[in-house]
Amino acid sequence: MKRKMKSALLLLLSLVVVFSIAACSGGSSGGSSAGGEGANKQVTLDYVWFTDGIEGEVMKGIIADYEKQNPNIKINLIEVAYKDLGTKLKTMISGGRPPALSRMTDTGLFVNQALDLTPYVGSAEEFSSQYIDSIKPYYIVDNKVIAAPMDVTANGMIYNKTLFEKAGVQVPTKDNIWTWDEFAAAVKQVMEKGEAKYGLVWDFTPQRWSTLLYQFGGSMLSEDGTKAAINSPEGVQALEFFVKLHKEGIIPQSVWLGSENPNNLFRSGSVAVHMAGNWMLSSYKDIDNFEWGVTYMPKQSIRSSVPGGKYVMAFKDSGVEKEAGEFIKYLSSKEVNAKYNRESLFISPRKDNAQLDYAFGKEMFEVFSDELANTTPRAANDWSRQEIVTKFSNDLKNHVVEAIGGKLTPKEALDKTAEQINKVIAEQAKK
Repeated sequence: MKRKMKSALLLLLSLVVVFSIAACSGGSSGGSSAGGEGANKQVTLDYVWFTDGIEGEVMKGIIADYEKQNPNIKINLIEVAYKDLGTKLKTMISGGRPPALSRMTDTGLFVNQALDLTPYVGSAEEFSSQYIDSIKPYYIVDNKVIAAPMDVTANGMIYNKTLFEKAGVQVPTKDNIWTWDEFAAAVKQVMEKGEAKYGLVWDFTPQRWSTLLYQFGGSMLSEDGTKAAINSPEGVQALEFFVKLHKEGIIPQSVWLGSENPNNLFRSGSVAVHMAGNWMLSSYKDIDNFEWGVTYMPKQSIRSSVPGGKYVMAFKDSGVEKEAGEFIKYLSSKEVNAKYNRESLFISPRKDNAQLDYAFGKEMFEVFSDELANTTPRAANDWSRQEIVTKFSNDLKNHVVEAIGGKLTPKEALDKTAEQINKVIAEQAKK
């Protein structure tokens, strides 16, 4: 009898051991590989990130929320300076250890390394239908979703309310957009009656200048990107008008022909309008020597801004593609995207987040959003081709400077730029 009881006890202990081993083999406390059978595996996603302002802290909060909902996921935020982003990514990819994710601006530079997100966010058509049309070339390539839009930037006009009121000049409304000639006449009045030293300061960048190019009906490249279009009659007219604004003293030559900072000029209270972007709203929050706001940009043949912004991209061969795709799906949701942009004081690219309840500047953000809604696709078609644009944009800036300084006519300046563009395109075609 005792022998039978002892045998039964040994059998029971054996079964306990077997079940314990089986239970342990069903989960893992480490590892970083994806897979259906590893639903409980601890997975780490390296997320390369740069911060312009407060959005880094906002993203950390979103990550904490996601990790609570997904305890097997750890997101490792690798923070780098924006100027080092490209080098960091190239080093990681060439070393065979691409990150799971990265915050991006120049998506086109890494299109061949990008993970196709369509299995996670839906078809290119379905996914892009949720976002403003003007940014589509940045993240849809060959009918693949190569990145997800997080926030969007727009060029626009910030104006000195105090000077305009002193001059008795009303700014335009959404239903009464000025032409560029009407704008020039209005700011001259602000200079005369409001005692503004300058009517307009314009950021010293080719991207900001291109706003005028699109409003005049021009573009930098042909629609298919195979040749230069910047020296079209519309392009030449845009540069002629820009030169005219300098010659008439509306724009100070000290910015484009010197080294004066347009932000400092506007802060001084002596400038009627600053052509900048929505990112300046948080920067100008501390101005207390005058009232300021945002007004609608003028048009020529069309209205247009230049869309920019930030995206999140996942990479091939990271070993955690599935988890990276699922996290991007989470970031792209209406609710999470709204939280990110509202708390960061950014503009959402989602159509259903066009009006967010910002703690500051709600009506000003809506003006920038309206500028984007009226932006030509040519702008994104040009600026999304970073493999081409980065190799001529500095030449464009220098040629605009030469036109303002009278060393070249506007046509000569843009003809020289077109030559450089076509050379870059020919070199790209050989690769």
